[in-house]
Amino acid sequence: MRKVIAAINMTLDGFCDHTAIIPDEEIHNHYTDLLSNGGTILYGRITYQLMEFWRTLVENPSGEKSMDDFAVVIDKIPKIVFSHTLKKLDPIAIGWESTKLANQGLEEEVLALKKSLPASGGSGSKDILVGSRSLIMQLLKLNLIDEFQLCVHPVVAGSGLPLFEPLNDRTAFKLINTKTFKGGAVVVYYEPTKGKWR
Repeated sequence: MRKVIAAINMTLDGFCDHTAIIPDEEIHNHYTDLLSNGGTILYGRITYQLMEFWRTLVENPSGEKSMDDFAVVIDKIPKIVFSHTLKKLDPIAIGWESTKLANQGLEEEVLALKKSLPASGGSGSKDILVGSRSLIMQLLKLNLIDEFQLCVHPVVAGSGLPLFEPLNDRTAFKLINTKTFKGGAVVVYYEPTKGKWR
């Protein structure tokens, strides 16, 4: 069964504000590798529209190799967008052929993806990545996240959108790996333990 991996950048004080951090070449290369090994990435509308920036670099490369490589990889990975307001994706405005709107609710869509069989030469057996804070919270409440990959940057934002919101249950996690970058950011890899604390 395919794993659901929640991968997101956050500040030291727990905010997931993309304007508070400045990813360097090493960070871009890390996420390029992650997306290269992923089968699908799930976005909410707001995050997806922010990520459209990378489509412009596919059309007009920046000359910065790590950014241009990331743009090519994110262009190719299949993307599923969950939105209550978007009824269709305009191919001219959106431009990413690898994108579709979810046609089921989040739980149903993710369960179907987890059980999907690998296609010959396709992405059907690769991990499902989640890159939106709102989807991460919903999937955490549904107990559908198999692994967290939290990239913690050495920045205190002071305010912004907190990654986690109040939950009814406490879930324990097990540290399975870490990765440290020269710029001071650290990726911590956690997987939920089987038991839950009430």
